[in-house]
Amino acid sequence: MPEHTLLYKSVNRPFGRALSDYAMISNGDRIIVAVSGGKDSLTLLKLLADRLTYAPIQYELFPVYVDAGFEKSFAESLMDTVKELTGLTLRVETTQFGPDAHKRKNPCFTCSRMRRKRLFEIADELNCKSIALGHNRDDWVETLLINMFYAGEISTMLPVQYFFKGRFKVIRPLAYALSSKIQQFAKEFEFPIFENPCPSSKDSRRGDLREMLEQFYRKNPKIRGNLFHAMHNVREEYLPQIKPTE
Repeated sequence: MPEHTLLYKSVNRPFGRALSDYAMISNGDRIIVAVSGGKDSLTLLKLLADRLTYAPIQYELFPVYVDAGFEKSFAESLMDTVKELTGLTLRVETTQFGPDAHKRKNPCFTCSRMRRKRLFEIADELNCKSIALGHNRDDWVETLLINMFYAGEISTMLPVQYFFKGRFKVIRPLAYALSSKIQQFAKEFEFPIFENPCPSSKDSRRGDLREMLEQFYRKNPKIRGNLFHAMHNVREEYLPQIKPTE
């Protein structure tokens, strides 16, 4: 394994643990890596590419960027970044998902669903069973609370999730990695900052929730870890079993 900084290891170690705990990758896998231009997806791609130099198994990576179709696209710059970072060629799928979604009631949900659907189509085309997404540990916690606040259910994203009767699986190797460490990692490796051209990018439930959580974290840093561990410590005997009628 190549020699890296302590910061690199602080992200790579939880990345490796998640891969191992959930048996995310097998020898010979062909993996779509969803690249958005953000720090999480670029970190994910770099770690997966680096791992090929020392892992006892081999797999193939196919980075894909689904361009939502807004003006001021950074697709060409992102292609250059991916090539420089990993030596891989980024596939850019240019769509009109973003503008089309903004003609509907829930544009973020609609755009996300259409982009995810296109990733599955590309995975099928390239004979890839796995799709790697860059969600981190903080995203895991935020999704739990979003579903509680807005969907009235206790659920979150899964580190490994199967779709279409097992034809595809979504893997999230950064599920144990802290967002703050990933941010430092991106800074150390001088990842460029790509401005999201979506007009709704600054106005989201997740962004609002993240601001609220940061206030709690500043007051008590243990809250971040407690929320994460609570998902693995569910005491069903202390949850109501009868669904209310109202």
